[in-house]
Amino acid sequence: MGDETARASFAVIPVIDLRHGQVVRARAGERHSYAPIETPLAKGSAPADVARGLLDAVSGPTLYVADLDAIMDGEPPDLRALEAIARACPGVGLWVDAGFAEAATVEAFLAAGLGRPVVGSESQADEGLVERLGDRAVLSLDSRGATRLGPPGLHADARHWPPEVIVMTLSRVGVGSGPDLAGLAAAARLAPDRRIYAAGGVRGPDDLAALAGAGVAGALVASAIHDGHLRAEHVRAEHLRAEQLRAGRLA
Repeated sequence: MGDETARASFAVIPVIDLRHGQVVRARAGERHSYAPIETPLAKGSAPADVARGLLDAVSGPTLYVADLDAIMDGEPPDLRALEAIARACPGVGLWVDAGFAEAATVEAFLAAGLGRPVVGSESQADEGLVERLGDRAVLSLDSRGATRLGPPGLHADARHWPPEVIVMTLSRVGVGSGPDLAGLAAAARLAPDRRIYAAGGVRGPDDLAALAGAGVAGALVASAIHDGHLRAEHVRAEHLRAEQLRAGRLA
């Protein structure tokens, strides 16, 4: 990590977690304890309303959706919620983790045209699905504390990683402990040509600056936006710093 091109294109990607048709508040990856969200960004926990509120607070081209019923219970993707989000947020691309583990399920989701599938390592039996999908999917390298979730080969061998890779540190989600800079650096060393995204632990603008300065391509963020610690002006300021850095290095 660490080149000016990656810093210049740093992206903040808002996140929503779906459970039983509502948006829930994520805490430390303990999914069974997630409760319907209460946020100043929306009235209630309807997916479309919360998605719109997040994107009004921190505008961007991408929204990440974790479908916890699909990930935890093997349910089909919540297409109704995704359709509502798409209607409420026209022009925004969705990255959707719905526990994808089989090619047929991913192909059906792609045919629905509701976003780009995120293949989480925790849902995989082997490396085959990631290899077959290639750049049609985003890979999420999931971990909980020091434990890497899913096939060891997915974490250790970057040859079949797609262009975008999320380093998902579940124990840091929603607890304000800061991003996993060591884990991000390790992923970048394995695949310096991939765009690496941080997920878990972002507390505010200082963490954005640290991640962007390290060459991370972007960060998935929820709690810091809901709590008002990360706002549109912070994202704009980071983009301006990135552009200034890039202009200075290219001059």
